[in-house]
Amino acid sequence: MAREWLKEDTPNFDYGGFVVGEKEETALLLMKGEGVLAGVPFFNAVFKELECTVTWNEVEGNFIEPIKCVATVFGKVRQLLLGERVALNCLSRASGIATLARRLHDVADDAGWKGQIAGTRKTTPGFRLVEKYALLVGGVSTHRYDLSSMIMLKDNHIWTAGSISKAVKDARTIGGFSTKVEVECRSVEDAEEAARAGSDVVMLDNFKPEALKEAATVLKSKFENTLIEASGGVTEETLSQYLLPEVDVVSLSRLTQGYDTVDFSLKIQKDGIDPTNKPVEQILNKT
Repeated sequence: MAREWLKEDTPNFDYGGFVVGEKEETALLLMKGEGVLAGVPFFNAVFKELECTVTWNEVEGNFIEPIKCVATVFGKVRQLLLGERVALNCLSRASGIATLARRLHDVADDAGWKGQIAGTRKTTPGFRLVEKYALLVGGVSTHRYDLSSMIMLKDNHIWTAGSISKAVKDARTIGGFSTKVEVECRSVEDAEEAARAGSDVVMLDNFKPEALKEAATVLKSKFENTLIEASGGVTEETLSQYLLPEVDVVSLSRLTQGYDTVDFSLKIQKDGIDPTNKPVEQILNKT
């Protein structure tokens, strides 16, 4: 993955790298925005491809107040600059997702809710592994990773199959006992049909909080072992209204679609500055 990212960014020749040459230098990774540090394995992988050494000063998953030197990278300056943007892109996006995930996790935790906040499959093509990993660092569930991880029957599946019951039956035939089945439902009647047909998870899609509570209460009274997921229209501001005792999962596509990135920069160290005992402001002024 890291190799492909680098190839995309430098398809043939790094002209800027020719200018700086092969001299070995140390670069300081500065976290300039507050947030949860995430994406460390991917940052490491990029610079491993370039035969550079990364030393971390902070632990992934920690909430960092800016400005802070969170790592140093040692290697040939040409290689440092070649990997810079690719590695920072991974880190800034992963940290942005983890930061939002942590906030939502804390809302649920403060409410004493026992269910799980989850992402969705609405991820960036080719970047899903990073985004799903960042959700875990932030403390929430990834939901299914891909179409092979779980059978989710949505409106198009049901319309094509002819009914919810038929769709679930066919899903059970192909998935067997080892694969969970989830059905997207737009009404209580649809949800009851899905549960009766043997769906493991019933998604109540685009239900308002009041309707969600009523529907989830009915379902749990009849199908206590069926998991109930609330999805659609949930925001950070309204999340607390969906954290009901009858609801097991609340999923939000915003976790991987509407997050703010965290600002990082990589600066070549100059004048023998030791980032472990010098204020970061001095490092910034010297580089």
